[in-house]
Amino acid sequence: MYRERVPYYRKLEQLFESKLLVYITSDRPNMAAQIAPDVIEYFIDHLDKMRLSCDKISLFLYTRGGNTSAARNIVNLLRMYCENLQVIVPYKAHSAGTIISLGANEIVMTKQATLGPIDPSLHTPLNPRVEGSIYPVSVEAVKGYLGFAKDELGISDTASLTSIFEKLTDFVHPLVLGEVYRSKAQIQMMAKKLLQNQVTDPEKIKRIIDFLCSESGSHDYTINRREARNELGLNIRNPNDEEYELIKKIYDDINDELLFSKPFLLSEINGSYSVRRCLLESVIGGSDYFSTEGVVVRGTTPDGQPAIQNKVNFEGWRHDLSSDQPEMTVGVGGEEIIYERGSEYRI
Repeated sequence: MYRERVPYYRKLEQLFESKLLVYITSDRPNMAAQIAPDVIEYFIDHLDKMRLSCDKISLFLYTRGGNTSAARNIVNLLRMYCENLQVIVPYKAHSAGTIISLGANEIVMTKQATLGPIDPSLHTPLNPRVEGSIYPVSVEAVKGYLGFAKDELGISDTASLTSIFEKLTDFVHPLVLGEVYRSKAQIQMMAKKLLQNQVTDPEKIKRIIDFLCSESGSHDYTINRREARNELGLNIRNPNDEEYELIKKIYDDINDELLFSKPFLLSEINGSYSVRRCLLESVIGGSDYFSTEGVVVRGTTPDGQPAIQNKVNFEGWRHDLSSDQPEMTVGVGGEEIIYERGSEYRI
């Protein structure tokens, strides 16, 4: 829980000589969450409380991905509050999480930490549907379909390629295909700008973007710290033993709370439930969490079969009041400003 993690947060801040923000999006089966724009205002709350004493921010990040624009906005926001941005990856920072990592000056990766490709998958109301659910359209899947026709089947004449494209539009709406093209160009531009914080060689930047956007071959491809440093040329730092021990303790404690590997099953719920799916924490800002709360009602169908009804009562962000202390202090040079919970805080 948060209070047990705070001493680890404080110690990690001392070791890295920074202010620590912890951002977690759970990948728990049936209760996974993603990076999304709604977290931005909570980032602002935490950053406003630490900005007077902050030249360097360390972002402890665990995520399987999410909204790429939100990821870029998080990086841009963090850079408005610090000169030096460090991202700490305890285990997974994939897709949009990798985008955030690219915007850092330095990425701290454990032995088990992995980054991933940044080719976007589109989720729009116009996407194809499979069994009633929206099926994501991957930029690289569309490219692979057309590339297979040209490179493997040897189709090159305009009429045949037009026919193949028209066949694709039978399954994928033309506006979605247009968005595929637009999003690929956008993410390449985004990555190029973000990478300039840790890589200055234009050729290296191009090579990194080409690999992360297409050459990795699959969105499931994972990149360990050795490949990230030696083959891609990212600015990767290995944590020392003391740093690693703290990173691992923080991750394990959060895992115990959010239950990443334990599927959420309605069949195991009897009555009300509350599941935390995202965390945003800092020493001075306390703990904010995104939760889904509801109640499971059991009954029987007209033919006597057991039935389960899930009634979701709330889904959104909350502040954990138990994480608040009567007063917190913000250091400013040699002085301290007392921030009292419940009162307004202005710079």
